Amino acid sequence: MDQEQKLEFVKNHIESYPDFPKPGILFRDLFSVLRNPCAFRALQEVMIEHVSLQLTPKPEAVVALDARGFLIGPLIALHFDIPFIPIRKRGKLPGQVIQVSFALEYGTDIFEIQSVGIKSGQNVLIVDDLLATGGSLNAACQLVQQLHATVLECLVIIELVDLKGRDNVKAPVHSLIQF
Repeated sequence: MDQEQKLEFVKNHIESYPDFPKPGILFRDLFSVLRNPCAFRALQEVMIEHVSLQLTPKPEAVVALDARGFLIGPLIALHFDIPFIPIRKRGKLPGQVIQVSFALEYGTDIFEIQSVGIKSGQNVLIVDDLLATGGSLNAACQLVQQLHATVLECLVIIELVDLKGRDNVKAPVHSLIQF
């Protein structure tokens, strides 16, 4: 399969759940892709090929957002033999952390990253499963920038284009699948 066929295959394995987690929301579930080894492998291959062929300079670290980003970020980091650094919600990481507050549909939240995770001047790839309104992804960019590193790109599996989340992210965004 070529890249386009692989992406279509992955997209066909993304299940949708109406009215979850609340009425009026159509939830796109990445877990349905992970349950199918062929679809998961196709997704991994597409991500690796994108990073290999499209990103210059190459990332020196992969950062992923709590929690679904943790399922895909390490795959990329291991393939390229570079560090994986998690961004988590407040109070979940030990040691010295820096934090940023960001807006949600229903309030605010706080993300943290360990301050030793990224070195000043590093080129970083940020990975997450979904881009909706862009608040959490932009918060991740802010954390990386606070550590004096460069966000090469934010790579997301699914983008909900009607929500225009990429307009709220102050770094390049590449989405593999759009709904």
